[in-house]
Amino acid sequence: MGLDKLKVGLIYGGKSGEHEVSLQTAFSVAAAFDYDKYELRPFYVTKEGQWRVGEPRNKAFDELEELKLENQGDQGNAGQTSTAIELLFSKLATGQGAIDVAFPLVHGTFGEDGTIQGLFEMADLPYVGASVLASAAGMDKVIMKKLFAEAGLEQCKYCYFTASEWQANSYTYIQQVEDELGYPCFVKPANLGSSVGISKANNREQLEQAVLYAFKYDLKVIVEEFVDAREVEVGVLGNDEPLASVPGEIVSSGEYYDYQAKYIDGKSQMLIPAPLDTEVADAVRDLAVAAFKAVACTGLCRADFFITKSTGQIWINEVNTMPGFTSYSMYPLLWRETGVGYSALIDRLISLAMERYTVRKELHFEKELLV
Repeated sequence: MGLDKLKVGLIYGGKSGEHEVSLQTAFSVAAAFDYDKYELRPFYVTKEGQWRVGEPRNKAFDELEELKLENQGDQGNAGQTSTAIELLFSKLATGQGAIDVAFPLVHGTFGEDGTIQGLFEMADLPYVGASVLASAAGMDKVIMKKLFAEAGLEQCKYCYFTASEWQANSYTYIQQVEDELGYPCFVKPANLGSSVGISKANNREQLEQAVLYAFKYDLKVIVEEFVDAREVEVGVLGNDEPLASVPGEIVSSGEYYDYQAKYIDGKSQMLIPAPLDTEVADAVRDLAVAAFKAVACTGLCRADFFITKSTGQIWINEVNTMPGFTSYSMYPLLWRETGVGYSALIDRLISLAMERYTVRKELHFEKELLV
C-alpha cells in the first residue's frame, strides 16, 4: 500500500434500540482518527435498516447531526442502500476494495450479533471486533452463560424461556423463578445491550409485567437472581494473546445500572481503577481473559463482573463484544488508565483486524490431497 492512507469504512446507526448510542460512538471515534494515516468513509444505517454512504473524508465530522447522511441526488433510500452494498462488495467484483477495513460501531441487534460480521466475511473485508461466532454468542445472554459454565466460570443463577413457551405455560416459569431465584430478580431480553428492556421485579405482578416488557425487544427472555454486589468491569484487547486492562467499578445512580443511569442522568460514577485489593484485581483480570476466550472473542470485549458484598466471590456477568466506545465510555477509559490512549486504542483495534484477516487468508477452504 506504500504511503497510501488506509481506507476505513465506519459503519454506525442501525436498526436497533441502541441506534442513538451508536451515533455518539461514531462521532467520538471519527474525531479521534489520525487523518494522516486513515481515510474515513462513513456508512450510516437508518433506524429502518436503510444504508446511506458518504464521500471519503479526511477530517472529522463537525456536528453529530452530520453523521445522519442525507440522500445523494435523486437516488432515494433504495439507491443509497444499493450503492453502499456495492462499495462493501467492490473487492469481490474488481479485486480493488473501496475500503480496506470495516470498523463497525453498530450496537445491539443487526450490528453486534454476528449478522453484519457475516456480511464482512462474505465481502472479504477485514473488520474490527469479534467474529461471527463470538458476536452471536456474546449477544445471546443464554448461550453466553452456557459457554461460561463450560469454561468453569462462576455466575449467578438464571432461567430462560421463549415467547411461545411463556404463552403456553407462563405459570410453570413463574414457579421456576420463584422457587429457584426468588425476589427481587432481573428480567432481560436475551439479545440486547445497553440495559434496554431490563426490569427489576419484586413480586409476581412485577415479574409478569417485566416479562411482557422484555418480549417487546426479543423472543427469548432471561431472568437472573438478584446479587447484592459491586459491579466491576475489565477491558480486554487482543487476538490470540489478549491483555486485560485495570478493572473499573460502576457506582450506579439508580437501583441498578439501567439505560437511564448509563446515558441520561449523568449521575453514575465510574471508579478507575476500581478500589480493589491487588489480589482481587489480578483475579478479575485473569477471569476477564478467560471469559474473552470462552466466547472465542477477538479484537476487544468488556467483561463485566459481580463481586458479592457478603463473601467477596467474583462472578462473571457478561461480555460485551462491542462495548460503548465514546471517549467517556468505560472501555476506552479503562485502557487510558492502563496506558493506552483513545487514538492509540483505535490504531490497535484496526491493526488487530488486519492481523486476523492476514492469518485467516492462509487457511485452505477446499480439500487438498496428501502426497
